[in-house]
Amino acid sequence: MSLEGDIFFAVRTPLKVDVRTTVNYWAYLITIKHPIMKGKEDIVKVTLQTPDEIRQSKADKETFLYYKQFDRLYCVVVKHMEKEGFLITAYPTDKVKEGDVIWTR
Repeated sequence: MSLEGDIFFAVRTPLKVDVRTTVNYWAYLITIKHPIMKGKEDIVKVTLQTPDEIRQSKADKETFLYYKQFDRLYCVVVKHMEKEGFLITAYPTDKVKEGDVIWTR
């Protein structure tokens, strides 16, 4: 999936990483990967800006998982490339995945 195209949103995380996603990628995310996230872009943005916890993936040291509790627990997965990042996926979850805790509220 191409990351090119019009920016849908860009936010700064507590780790000072500017995370972005495009209109096309968001459409792919909500139609193919996680349709349950349709209309939940504000949850994704707030999770990135003010997460409850950030963990680093055990499998990929450039992948970070941002967690925040709303009506349920949400996870937003981001690939970091120095001070920029891009959205990989976002979904509701029942539990926090394994990984090194990098930041907590």
